[in-house]
Amino acid sequence: MMDDTVEYYNRNADAFFDSTIHADMSEQIRAFLEFLPAGGTILDAGCGSGRDSLVFLERGFHVEAFDASEEMCKRAAKVLGKEVRQCRFEDMAFQEQFDGIWACASLVHVKTEDLPEVIRRIYGALKDGGILYASFKKGEGEKYRGERRFTDANEAVLQALLSPYFDILMMRDSQDVRPDRAGETWINVIAGKR
Repeated sequence: MMDDTVEYYNRNADAFFDSTIHADMSEQIRAFLEFLPAGGTILDAGCGSGRDSLVFLERGFHVEAFDASEEMCKRAAKVLGKEVRQCRFEDMAFQEQFDGIWACASLVHVKTEDLPEVIRRIYGALKDGGILYASFKKGEGEKYRGERRFTDANEAVLQALLSPYFDILMMRDSQDVRPDRAGETWINVIAGKR
């Protein structure tokens, strides 16, 4: 995770929280949960506001959440009524703990060269047959958007990144659900641990 980007979220935590807490991710959540056992365990990796963790908790799943930004962790913890760990993808050390890992718009901030190792860590954190959901801005390469650095992805990038460890179960584009971001395309992937 890129330090300048983490600091952006720390400095702008309230604004980011307000702009994302009500974003409707129900379509992606529904697709992800279809693959998980009822009452299973989910890691919300890069949870931001805690919006999606709250949905998972309300649906009876056991949820762990982390974010690289200390300020986002504080806000998500208030939403969830439980601790949210400050952690970076590069420091994940879970072993076969989760039925599903939800990485919604969070792996976008991992440097391209660090993504293979992060995917290996995600693989290790999932139980046998576990499910990964991830979303990226559609494109290729690293770029700054304002003060934040993003790693974009397309179908070929995700296939190459995930295929050593996962079977891709679904890959599709979607439009950004935030009204002020209409026209931004995301690529969503659901993959099963091999």
